[in-house]
Amino acid sequence: MENQSATLQRGAVRRELIENPDYLLRQGILKLLAVKDSDVRILTLEQCRDAVDKGLHSGGAFSAVIPLVTLFYGGFITPDVEDPTRIGGDMFVLSKGHAIAALASIYADLGYFERKVLKNSRSYESILNGHPGPILPGIHLATGPMGQGFAVAQGFAIAGRFGNRFDSYAILGDGELQEGPIWEAVMYSGSKHLDNLCILVDHNHGQLDISSRMVFPMPQLEGVFESFGWQVHSVDATKYDGVYAALEQFRYGARNGKPSAIICHTTKGHGAFSDFMNRHKVTLGDSLIEQEIGLQSGLRAARVDEFARFYDRLEENPEHRRVQSALLKLARQMHLDTQRDSSGAWPLHAVIGPVLTRRVPPRDKRIRYDAGLLPRIELNKEYSASDIVTGAMKVFARDAAVVSVDSDLATTSGLEAGVGAVDQTRALNVGVAEANMMGIGEAFAALGYNAWVSTFCPFFDWKVMRRIAVGYQERLEAIEAPDGWLSAGHGLDLTFLATAANFETRTNGATHMGNDDITIFDGIGHLKIIDVSCPRQMLAIMGWIMDGNRGLVYLRVMRTASAVLYGADYSFQFGKGHILRQSAEDSTVIVSSGRGVHEALAAEAECAREGVRVGVVDMPSIDDELLLELFDSGKVLVFAEQNNGYIWQNFLKVLYRHRKRIRGGDLERVVAVNTLDAEGRPRFIHSGTYEELVAAFGLSSAQLARTVIDRAVRGGAASSLAVN
Repeated sequence: MENQSATLQRGAVRRELIENPDYLLRQGILKLLAVKDSDVRILTLEQCRDAVDKGLHSGGAFSAVIPLVTLFYGGFITPDVEDPTRIGGDMFVLSKGHAIAALASIYADLGYFERKVLKNSRSYESILNGHPGPILPGIHLATGPMGQGFAVAQGFAIAGRFGNRFDSYAILGDGELQEGPIWEAVMYSGSKHLDNLCILVDHNHGQLDISSRMVFPMPQLEGVFESFGWQVHSVDATKYDGVYAALEQFRYGARNGKPSAIICHTTKGHGAFSDFMNRHKVTLGDSLIEQEIGLQSGLRAARVDEFARFYDRLEENPEHRRVQSALLKLARQMHLDTQRDSSGAWPLHAVIGPVLTRRVPPRDKRIRYDAGLLPRIELNKEYSASDIVTGAMKVFARDAAVVSVDSDLATTSGLEAGVGAVDQTRALNVGVAEANMMGIGEAFAALGYNAWVSTFCPFFDWKVMRRIAVGYQERLEAIEAPDGWLSAGHGLDLTFLATAANFETRTNGATHMGNDDITIFDGIGHLKIIDVSCPRQMLAIMGWIMDGNRGLVYLRVMRTASAVLYGADYSFQFGKGHILRQSAEDSTVIVSSGRGVHEALAAEAECAREGVRVGVVDMPSIDDELLLELFDSGKVLVFAEQNNGYIWQNFLKVLYRHRKRIRGGDLERVVAVNTLDAEGRPRFIHSGTYEELVAAFGLSSAQLARTVIDRAVRGGAASSLAVN
């Protein structure tokens, strides 16, 4: 009897549950999500059919469909589709960029762009690339290189805790969790209690080389995230209810000071019919594509029928009419047509669009400040760059659009002390995590901030910087395109403050010496490289950056104090060098940057004492016109640089572009003194005092003077290779 009683009681509870309006509404939503699942997969397959290469990253795109559909159609993320750049709308990052086909299907459906964008993808004419980037409406950064998108999503979450609060979401692949930068962001997010950050890990247990398993066994992810202070949900992502419940708890549950990680257990290619689609990337023939589309269409019809029968059963109870009404409203919000056809059937046709995203309003990027409050600089004194930065940022950061991120080197940059004196929430320090620092800086720049990040010259991550620059280029393309979605001011204002440039690291060792960074980063498109020689120049450059729309700036500064070279009327212009010493009798001109300019000026004075007139040029950024003017002057040019010859190498590029014919002997009056070896090969610099280092490479003022004087006395040919 007790067992029978328990059975009856459980039956009563079950009947009460299944008659509960909230339960019924939830079940109806899950059935609608299943219909949208079919829509997204069909659009994704059509993309493959219409792609220039008939290819598809099917494994990761299909396994990500359930998390993506739940997020975008389940009522959790609230982006501003009309203006995706408006501060306050939720942000989303597809860190696992290979799933772009699935996301693009959703974005076309929601009205970010026309359906025709899905055709001919990955072609040169298309804005829909193999990985997402800002040329595509609604996308805020370029992803694809593994392990980088999460740091930017984290940066969005940090910004989302400021005035206009919003949430930040990201989808990660489990393969990219093998990348170190992921864990830089995991640790930082947990320590900063970013409970407005939610990531969904597409744990499909496969990657490129081996689609059926990981290259090496992954740890139990739930425990790892929990150990870093995260709220963790482990769900079966082959179904909708678990993912829905986890997102529901994040979005509508009590925030507990922890970021949320939803570990979505699934398989690569889940939801495809043919096991051929379980691979990382596939090229599908027409017959297989049509077979897949046909099977998906059949499954969709069955799912629509299941929803229709569920909906009609609600009619039996008048109390459930409100559930019916709510489901119809939600279906329309999911871009489903809720009109029955003439036979009374309910096809729930997909309604793609209409396009809602328009060209967004321009951004005014100028930082407002009182110039009269900026540091006073006197000609007869020395100042360190960090002191100038701190003093200036105490003024600039009064504008809430200024933000800084250091990585355990704030004392060398001066950023944290300056910005933090105004608003410590905008003066971030990520510890020893440069890649994470750069991603956070990119996030703030994407939101319209004037963002500064800083570390030692050789510590910036080339891979991260390159990806940021790719996204920046796509932003420029979207701004310039007649039908682009971005407008003026929607580039990135992101300054990489690179400290201890040239020989400034001194006794810290070869790994920290900044002699090769400038030539390495010169290969990155859109990066404006500036090498600072003077405290007043530093202040002027900061003011130039604060004018806004300066793009990506790699700003190299000295670590120790230096003398002031310029007067109060100095103004900086990118791409312009400055003639500091010049006379009609000059037979030689020394060209340098950074602290090398001070050595050049001292060398000029020593040469003058011996009756040799020398010109001196400071070239903080490459000035093509001045370089050509110097070459055409017929004078001996000495490029004296405490690095691997950045100006000299750019001089040769300028000659190649603009002087197609060079007379014999012209290059014999070009002398390069730098840290390359005698054969012109790069090398690294070991520890030493500044005086030892300049002497070791022939770059002291006395050695430069001797090089110039000997050349003047000898009157013979000078080598175009390094003289040291």
